[in-house]
Amino acid sequence: MSERPGHQGDGAPAPRRGEPVFNLPPVVVALIGICVAVHIVSSFLLTDDQFLFLLINAAFIPIRYSGQFDLDISAFTSPLTYAFLHGSVAHLAINMIWLAAFGSPLANRMGAARFLWFWAFTSLAAVALHYVLHMLDQAPLIGASGAISGMMGAAARFGFRIDRSHGSAAFAGAPLPIAVCLRSRAVVTFLAIWMAVNLVTGLIGFAPGIDDQIAWEAHIGGFLAGFLGIDWFVRKQILPPLFDDPDDGLEEPENHPDVRHDRDKVVR
Repeated sequence: MSERPGHQGDGAPAPRRGEPVFNLPPVVVALIGICVAVHIVSSFLLTDDQFLFLLINAAFIPIRYSGQFDLDISAFTSPLTYAFLHGSVAHLAINMIWLAAFGSPLANRMGAARFLWFWAFTSLAAVALHYVLHMLDQAPLIGASGAISGMMGAAARFGFRIDRSHGSAAFAGAPLPIAVCLRSRAVVTFLAIWMAVNLVTGLIGFAPGIDDQIAWEAHIGGFLAGFLGIDWFVRKQILPPLFDDPDDGLEEPENHPDVRHDRDKVVR
């Protein structure tokens, strides 16, 4: 005798399985694990000389490409490896929280391989804009904020629509056309707040008395890459529209806070 899904044989409703509080895709867990491991090693296990060697070879340093220095392997790897370095526990923690929040539904939507390509793409876009504006800067650029900003840009293109029908939260449907996004109050409000926070913290400073630099240019580079380039990375889906109006059901997310760190003068 067949039974309806969700009901037991005696007619009593079957207990619903609760969704795990932490239901992160393996690729997101792996990236968080790498960032945490790198920070533990660099902050607590390396000597100052070893840390300086790591910073020179793994951080993105614009002046490296000025022609004054020989280009070694780190000149080609640091535009990617810089994203795994963080300047403090607070810097790491904030970035990992936002990676989990925005990266998880994006990874569930894309799949692991495409998500990693997207991480690399937005990381490169972040350092590209930073380099264009600071070609002779000697301050190392570190942190995953550029890639995470790209995920926020991608989230805006989805209109923050979430599909939980398969058990894991994933961005729903196809990315919205840019024109539709720019007519959505939720998306436009998010864009305005995000840009304002980054410009204010980058140009004025995070807080009085704190001299560390915020790499707002890298954040914007990553964000624009994610917002404009998400179509290249998502699988095509044919789903009914979740909302007739792009404003319906869209909640305004909190802006992405910035944090500072105290070890050495680096920008992120």
